[in-house]
Amino acid sequence: MSTVLYITAHPNETEASYSLAVGKQFLEAYTAANPNDDIVHLDLFKMDIPRIDADVFSAWEKLGSGTAFDQLTSAEQAKVARLGELVDQFVEADKYVFVNPTWNFSYPPVLKAYIDSICVAGKTFKYTEKGPVGLLDNKKAIHIQASGSVLSPGSDYADFEIGHRHLDVIMKFIGVPSFEAIFVEGMAAAADQARQIKENAIQQAWKLAKTF
Repeated sequence: MSTVLYITAHPNETEASYSLAVGKQFLEAYTAANPNDDIVHLDLFKMDIPRIDADVFSAWEKLGSGTAFDQLTSAEQAKVARLGELVDQFVEADKYVFVNPTWNFSYPPVLKAYIDSICVAGKTFKYTEKGPVGLLDNKKAIHIQASGSVLSPGSDYADFEIGHRHLDVIMKFIGVPSFEAIFVEGMAAAADQARQIKENAIQQAWKLAKTF
């Protein structure tokens, strides 16, 4: 049995989101193919995800110099403990499904905050004489991203897109060897084709779900 983190970064409900609608179909297909797997939904807009701020930096510095955890301020304790929970949950899972819209060529800030929480030395990567090495080399990930314009690799505006490309870099950095993508794109550029674009993405989702 595998544990799948279904990580969504959209403030709207499924009915008002292309990415979430395709993500829902992916989950249905995946569950049908893997009925015993555990699906954990992380709705990032409804979660406590501490930002890396002055409290966090202060806590890390104190802990690194030997200060006991209970000697940290209450704010430092709360933020560091929560960040630890998030990265531990990520490490313990087997598969990841990231779902988000494209905002200004990237993803919503809450997803960046989550990524910051799981990129932790000693947990998801380590430093070596040859540089950083990812530790999650037995994991799999899929990214479902929607955009009004066509931004996928090979398109005219692919160089503008920095959401999927950044997530791809992060997956490589932490060692995830399998990272696939479903782009739900072009609905604004070709509004009359929006329904077909969505259906095509759902078909791709069902296909990938069976082998994920």
